[in-house]
Amino acid sequence: MYEADLDTLLFFDAQPAALPLFLALEEKLLARFPEARKRVQKTQISYDHRHVFACVSFTRVKRKAELPKPWLTLTLGLPYPLESKRVAVKTEVSPGRWTTHLVLGAQEELDEELMGWLDEAYSFSERK
Repeated sequence: MYEADLDTLLFFDAQPAALPLFLALEEKLLARFPEARKRVQKTQISYDHRHVFACVSFTRVKRKAELPKPWLTLTLGLPYPLESKRVAVKTEVSPGRWTTHLVLGAQEELDEELMGWLDEAYSFSERK
């Protein structure tokens, strides 16, 4: 079983039910991008290599009643507006750079489609 470091455990202190979902995501992410660096901050956990390509947070991007229990927000930086019913919010933060928020509520959502978007976010961050 993949285990969390102390900083990660503290980050999830307020919402411990989301920790197993996060650990499953992080295990897949780090297996796919072993050179990625993790940074735990007060409001998010970010992953970068040259630049940040993914963040996990509890940013509420849907109404509370629409959020699964437990839930996480996965934020990706992409070069285009992602068109999917899985996208909660997308914003063009600068020309050709889109911040895309997805709400995750179950490990089954950590599928190849999601991992493909992570691949694209990672590649985009490497080209900056």
